[in-house]
Amino acid sequence: MEQQPSVDAPRILIVDDSLKSRLLIETLLRAQGYKDLTSVDSARQAFLALSLGAPPGLESAGFDLILMDLLMPEMDGIQACHQIKSDSRFLDVPIIMVTAEESTASLKEAFDAGAIDYVNKPVNRVELAARVKSALRLKHETDRRKAREFELLELTEQLRKLSVVDGLTGIANRRNFDEELARIWRRAQRESAPVSLVLIDIDHFKKYNDHYGHLAGDDCLRRVAQTLQQAVKRPFDLVARYGGEEFAVVLPDTDGPGSQTLAEEMRKAVERLDIAHAASAVSSRVTISSGVAGIAPEAGAQPDGLIAAADACLYEAKRAGRNRVVIAPGEDRFRPRETATSAPSLVSGVRKVNHENSGR
Repeated sequence: MEQQPSVDAPRILIVDDSLKSRLLIETLLRAQGYKDLTSVDSARQAFLALSLGAPPGLESAGFDLILMDLLMPEMDGIQACHQIKSDSRFLDVPIIMVTAEESTASLKEAFDAGAIDYVNKPVNRVELAARVKSALRLKHETDRRKAREFELLELTEQLRKLSVVDGLTGIANRRNFDEELARIWRRAQRESAPVSLVLIDIDHFKKYNDHYGHLAGDDCLRRVAQTLQQAVKRPFDLVARYGGEEFAVVLPDTDGPGSQTLAEEMRKAVERLDIAHAASAVSSRVTISSGVAGIAPEAGAQPDGLIAAADACLYEAKRAGRNRVVIAPGEDRFRPRETATSAPSLVSGVRKVNHENSGR
């Protein structure tokens, strides 16, 4: 017996209205080591075996090869091939036509319908074995290529997430913040909509690290970050690690009162964590200070002014005793172009975005 081990136990569907032909093909294939064979006597039965026409999302029966008789009653092999290939689940499943036809036109129709090869009737053992082996090899290579492509897509997505997620806290990183703020800013310009920004600093975090150690400091950062993330209610609000112990919250379509309310909720939520901070001059537990600013930007304005205004408010919150929220004055919050261009003057003589000497 000329039996060879099958590759990954391929499943083969045999479609032929002749019982004699089906039994012959089955016998020849089993002699070659193919055991997972299904035989049906019509195109309609083939569609049932393939779950053709099933609701979207339903997996197919998983056949690796179809041997299809060209001439059958009701629906011939060419029509059946057309219908099978119209379902995206079977685009990569090879179809071999089994035919007694000598007509070149019929074979061309079969290939146009999606068949990749043909076997002449009466079926020859050597020819059948060679063509089946070739088709299954093609299917195997196609599956491997698709698997590699899927793995590459997954890896690419993982790398993308790593590039925009802060490794310690699991929230958006500074790069993500910069990109999203720029995108939200452009949208606000197009729609004449407000954008608010909250800059947050953990009070006396350097002292916390010195007192409790860096491992405890990392855990503190993680807990605060997740608390801030949970405080936002809308999926398009962005909470990001801005740098060190600083966080930023970008709030599209949000005015001054709305952003101030959220900032205060965040401050209270961090207090409720009840993380001990014996080295703090503000409280016996970890607290945060926040600066809030907003603007309805006009065309040509840049988000730097918004950042500078929120940064100035954060500085003022810390200067005033920490554990509080300071919001930019009403006349500065939503002034269109002037706010963006004049906002740096809000921090003139106060500080730049450099906190090395802020005493935190």
